[in-house]
Formats: sequence, structure tokens, C-alpha cells
Amino acid sequence: MLAVAAFSLIASACGGDDSTANADVLEFRPVEVVGDPLPSFEGETTSDTGIGSIAPVLNGASFDGTPVTIEHGQFTMVVFLAHWCPHCQAEVPRLVSWAESLSVPANLKVYGVTTATGDDRPNYPPSRWLTLERFPFVTMADDENATAAQAFGTTGYPYVVMLDPSGAVLWRHSGEFVEGQMEQYIATAMGA
Repeated sequence: MLAVAAFSLIASACGGDDSTANADVLEFRPVEVVGDPLPSFEGETTSDTGIGSIAPVLNGASFDGTPVTIEHGQFTMVVFLAHWCPHCQAEVPRLVSWAESLSVPANLKVYGVTTATGDDRPNYPPSRWLTLERFPFVTMADDENATAAQAFGTTGYPYVVMLDPSGAVLWRHSGEFVEGQMEQYIATAMGA
């Protein structure tokens, strides 16, 4: 009985009750990369040699198996998150507040990608973490080899990549943003 109550509590915290909980939630999903990977990000947004490179298309799935494709066609921001990273844990609530404030430009698609997942690391599993945080963006679960993260040149977390509609990198950033920095980068990149 105690185990059933604990399961119900966890399922409720993840957005459902025990009658709607999805047994198919997985923290890893296969990822297919179509195109050439981006060069590794060297940590400096203003002198990034990857600016102008065409990002690959990522085909994968969310935690529940819903297909997710991160492709070209509109302004896109991809946020790579590691559940155990304290900087990611600080940045996610800011992203949630940004979305809740209705400040996300209408012509900007934002994706999350959970990566570097490990059940031996703090704040596991990422599916529960993002549900509890009310993370509003479509999220892809990376595979065990961090294929999606590597394809985008990830070298640290959080890691954000902004693409133009053709898939060209407009900017990349690793670590927490200072107040207003992300919004400034987005506005400049989108010509606002």
C-alpha cells in the first residue's frame, strides 16, 4: 500500500495520476543526426568560429516517445540541459519565467534537449525534474552517447544555440546568462 501511495505521489508530481502515468517514459531515446556536426564551442560567444555554420537536423523523441525533429525553417533556439548541472538548475526556472511572461517571440521555436543523463547523478531523472519545473518547451531526450549534444558542439551546460531559418548558427552560449543577456542576443539575432 505504501508503494502504491508513493507511486501515486510521484505520478501526480509528474503531471498525471496512476491511471494516466505512462510506463513508456524513458530518459534516453535514439537520436539521428542529418548533416555535418558543428565545431566544438570554445566558450566565447563573440569569437565563436561556429557562427554561420549550418546545424544538422536532429531526429529523436521526447521522454514519452513522441517524435521530435529539430530542423531548419524558422528561427530556432536549442537549449541543452544536464539534470545534475547546478547552472542548468538555475537557468531552467528563468526560461520558465520567460515563457510565462509571454516574452518568447512568436516566430521563435524553442527546444530543450536533456543530455549527459546519469542515474548515478543528482536530480535524476530529468523527465521528472523538467515536469516539476513546468518546463514549457518541446524536449528531446538525448541518447546514452550524447549524440545530439555532440552534433551541436556542446562543451558545457547549459548550452544554447540560436539558428536562423536556414539553419545557420547565429550565436552559441555556454553557462548561465546574466540578466537580460539571452533576450538581447535573441533580439539582435532576429533583427528586432
